[in-house]
Amino acid sequence: MGILNPAAVFSSHMVIQRGKNINVWGTCCDGREITVEFMGNKVTAPVRTHEWKAVLPAVNEYGEGYTMTISDGIETVVFDDIAVGEVWLAGGQSNMELELQNSLDGREHLKSCADSNVRFYYTKKNAYIDDYFFFDERWNSWKRASETDSACWSAVGYHFAKKLASDLGCTVGVIGCNWGGTSASAWISRETLLTDNHTRSYVDEYDEINKDKPMEQYLRELQEYREWEAEWQPKINEYYALHPTDGNWDDAQEYAGSKSRWPEPLGPRSPFRAGGLYETMLKRVMPYTIAGVIYYQGESDDHKAEGYYKLLTMMIDEWRRGWNDDTLPFMLVQLPMFANSGEEKNTNWCLIREAQHRVHKTIANTGLAVILDKGELNNIHPMDKVPVGERLELQAMCNVYGKIPSDKAYGPVYSGCTYSDGGMLLSFEYGEGMYASDKLCGFEIAGENRKYYPAAAEIRGNNVFVSSEEVKSPVYARYCWVNYGEVTLFGANGIPAAPFRTSRDDV
Repeated sequence: MGILNPAAVFSSHMVIQRGKNINVWGTCCDGREITVEFMGNKVTAPVRTHEWKAVLPAVNEYGEGYTMTISDGIETVVFDDIAVGEVWLAGGQSNMELELQNSLDGREHLKSCADSNVRFYYTKKNAYIDDYFFFDERWNSWKRASETDSACWSAVGYHFAKKLASDLGCTVGVIGCNWGGTSASAWISRETLLTDNHTRSYVDEYDEINKDKPMEQYLRELQEYREWEAEWQPKINEYYALHPTDGNWDDAQEYAGSKSRWPEPLGPRSPFRAGGLYETMLKRVMPYTIAGVIYYQGESDDHKAEGYYKLLTMMIDEWRRGWNDDTLPFMLVQLPMFANSGEEKNTNWCLIREAQHRVHKTIANTGLAVILDKGELNNIHPMDKVPVGERLELQAMCNVYGKIPSDKAYGPVYSGCTYSDGGMLLSFEYGEGMYASDKLCGFEIAGENRKYYPAAAEIRGNNVFVSSEEVKSPVYARYCWVNYGEVTLFGANGIPAAPFRTSRDDV
């Protein structure tokens, strides 16, 4: 490449966000002046400390076939086949990362994807910065949808974008920026994590592990881990192929010959280190002008579930600062049902789901796609990503574009309760026409002693009445308060009721 280098996220076939100022940046020699031209607009920007940033005025109409020219007076870079449409960043961990080719009916979706009007830029997955990092990044580019190029795209991101493109009648671009197994702390800067006593624990744990550890020792440990994983993971896969419905995690590990050693050793080359991917992935595409963020994550923070509300809130705030947009929309996926066999009654994922719901209720310009009914026992990666993407799209159409009313985007959401007839009458927003897919279950109630019992439940209009002979004076109620269980309450639109408890002080 020459001296003039726009950031790698700029390439032919890219999608430019309609209706917002267009950020363009890169590197060049000090003393030069950069000129950027797009759709009849021309702006200039000086190069300082080898970096430049230009801001073009917004384009307010959708369209395709445009060209962008960037010049420093000596070199010129031209990008063509540019579309003006809607651009969303797809963030999170493995359920956002899960590729279209590996999802349910993925091969069938790929056969028709070229007609979807979706384009994709996949941020390179490099956990640390070295010379290869820049070489790898430079050869990256935006891609049009095709049976081959779309195979490795995020299935959730693709189905979200496909539906949005159809409903808005425009091209939708997705910037994939995700990595399986990552905590939200990997996507927040180290400096920001240190500002809070809870979130700084992610940094302190990393520092403690690596205190006085020579790089040579870390690299040896990393190599040993990868050699172990190369033998162990295929055996795990083989076990579940033999036991697709009756397998369990303990037996799988026994079949593989050892317990899981995941994650890899925590060190300076680990993608799981606090603040790491914020530097090596997110900042490489920030602040490319986007409409908003779709985000599917939380599984890897279930060991600190009580603090996830603070962690997720911090992440949203930092990303909004990085994009210089205090109202940048975030459409969140609430975790579905999941447990390994024998762990169904655990409740750590309930706290993650609750934190995600609290974020939606307390932070403006957020949405929440409830997919409680789409989880799978023994599979943390449910394969059907169509409803995930489409429920995210409903949230965007409601909360960002204002194209549909709330009752089309949400299932029943608990809103309050009254006490009568020895039971509790639970009220719901968006409860008009709600129904039970089977016998209504999953409700529990407790008295002052906070000891919960299964409750009989009956739909009464927009309400559900719950009672139990074991609880004469109920005080607390909750619904689907388990990591994995049956989901039976749905809205008229087929979206499940969000799980809840009537008080966070009940335990």
